[in-house]
Amino acid sequence: MRSRSWKLTGWKALGLAGVVGVAATGAVIARAERRRRAYAPDEVRARLHTRHAEAADVATAPAAATAAVPPSAPDYARRPRGRSARPRR
Repeated sequence: MRSRSWKLTGWKALGLAGVVGVAATGAVIARAERRRRAYAPDEVRARLHTRHAEAADVATAPAAATAAVPPSAPDYARRPRGRSARPRR
C-alpha cells in the first residue's frame, strides 16, 4: 500500500511542477508585454525608421565587398552528387 501512495505523491508533485512552470511562463510573457508597451508611439516609429535605414544601407552595399568573402560551405557540399558523380569501374 505504501508504494501506491508514493506513486500518487509523485504524480501530484509532477502536476504541481507543471502548474508552477505555466505560471512562470505567463509572468515572463507579461513582463515582456509591459516592456513593449512602455514605449510611446513616436519612440517606436523613430526606432523602426532607424532600423529600416540600417537595413537599407546593408542591402545597397557594393557587391564587390561581399564577393571577396570566401565560400563558407565545406568541401563535401560542393562535390557533385547522384549517380553521375560516382566513379565508373
